[in-house]
Amino acid sequence: MNRLIVIKGAGDIATGIAHRLVRSGFIVVATELSQPTVIRRTVAFAEAVYRGTIEVEGVTAIKTDSEQALTVAETGKVAVVVDTYGKIIEQLRPWAVVDAILAKRNTGTKLSDASVVVGIGPGFTAGVDVHMVVETMRGHYLGRVLHDGRAMPNTGVPGEVGGYTKERILRAPCAGSFQPLRTIGNIIALGEVVAQVEDQPVVANIPGVLRGLLHGGLWVPEGMKIGDVDPRCETEHCYTISDKARAIGGGVLEALLYRAARE
Repeated sequence: MNRLIVIKGAGDIATGIAHRLVRSGFIVVATELSQPTVIRRTVAFAEAVYRGTIEVEGVTAIKTDSEQALTVAETGKVAVVVDTYGKIIEQLRPWAVVDAILAKRNTGTKLSDASVVVGIGPGFTAGVDVHMVVETMRGHYLGRVLHDGRAMPNTGVPGEVGGYTKERILRAPCAGSFQPLRTIGNIIALGEVVAQVEDQPVVANIPGVLRGLLHGGLWVPEGMKIGDVDPRCETEHCYTISDKARAIGGGVLEALLYRAARE
């Protein structure tokens, strides 16, 4: 079996997937945008685009180009390639493709991309544009592998954490350049200004630990999610893969092994 996997996206959920696959012996290449808009940057391989490299729970990701991606990935690291349209899939011809962009719609993934194609969350139909779908909705079915049909639709309401849902999300008050004033891992008070967009403050709606914050200098539209306050105040959670990402990673591993056993 060809062990090469291309994961589209390198955010915190995609990182949970990549981490589990690398630990399970797969070779992983992840694609990203030239300016990733990831919030949970301390646990996202997408941060390698800005830093060059990042380590999450013992697995290292390195930014590289498409020509060196396979060489890097074969060393047990995650190769992160800036590739907006997934062109590297045609170049590398991986055994599996996992679409973890989380766009809530299919942005171009198709059954013919690889021997096994897995879609993460809403926007895909198992048996139509992907072979299997992994559920992303928090609750009873999180991480479930669907062999037909679609994942639960996006509700637009963030999952509950510590009794809060939308209150924990920080959003841009206007369009403009984003500048952080606090750092991921900081303990934040109710009403504290943690960032600004142009000259408008971004104020915390609840107290807690700043678990996620957008990379500084990016242009953001009004209303865009730019940060996340965790009311549980567990600083360690800022630097470890979440329960959600870990469960989804387990679902992807199941999907791949299911397919492999039938080839």
